[in-house]
Amino acid sequence: MKKKVVSLLMAGVMILGMAMPVAAADKKWTIATDTVFKPFEYTDENGDFVGIDVDILAAIAENQGFEYDLKSLGWDASIAACQSGQADGMIAGASITDERKESGWMFSEGYYNATQSMTVKDDSDITGFEDLDGKNVGVKTGTQGASYAESLADEYGFTITYFEDSPTMYQAVMGGQVAACFEDTPIMAASIKDGGLALKIVEGSENEGAPYGFAIFNEESQELLDMFNAGLKEIKENGTYDEIIAKYLGEDAVASAKGAEAEETEAETEEAAE
Repeated sequence: MKKKVVSLLMAGVMILGMAMPVAAADKKWTIATDTVFKPFEYTDENGDFVGIDVDILAAIAENQGFEYDLKSLGWDASIAACQSGQADGMIAGASITDERKESGWMFSEGYYNATQSMTVKDDSDITGFEDLDGKNVGVKTGTQGASYAESLADEYGFTITYFEDSPTMYQAVMGGQVAACFEDTPIMAASIKDGGLALKIVEGSENEGAPYGFAIFNEESQELLDMFNAGLKEIKENGTYDEIIAKYLGEDAVASAKGAEAEETEAETEEAAE
């Protein structure tokens, strides 16, 4: 009788074990990203894939104890991979917008506050949007820079040419194929400085901006999104986040990277202390 009870108990444990979901620690998540979006993701002089997004993801994964495989696919391909289920999430300097949320994007909390600006050749006489009348400008397909340009095109009378990547777009501006381009301000500033590009950001051309977020496209990846949010909170509190921003953009960029969130937190802290 005892042998029969033990056998039944063991069988029950085996069935229960088979029914239990695989633990998050045993899953290796596939995360897609862009290829050339300096300083957020790019290849350094040693051939290593580096950047703010790359380091933030690594820090969060270590903090939360999950494994991942980062795929450098490009902007459009990253979106397609997530939508088709070939990737579980995406980190590629993706601005959090209502339009994207309505089309199926599910975002984390914001991890970097970014604006978009207009850039021209360093010897250009274009000083504002009004100088674009009758001209053609470049944008990268599906980005906030493209949305910003599209919102101004009719008012200022310019046309738009779409590019698949930022370097090709920059070359088009320098080569005169387009009169200007619209790009995320920190990306453009880093590209001009580090690449020695004959370009300049037009002063006063930036918009209000929006935070970047980690994105998923189906509820099966909700666990990954939750871990990202939890880890982001942790690395902001322990100082790792500030170190990453300072590493790529300098100490002065830390406060602006946090945007309105940082101002609200500081205000709450000061109010609590009074």
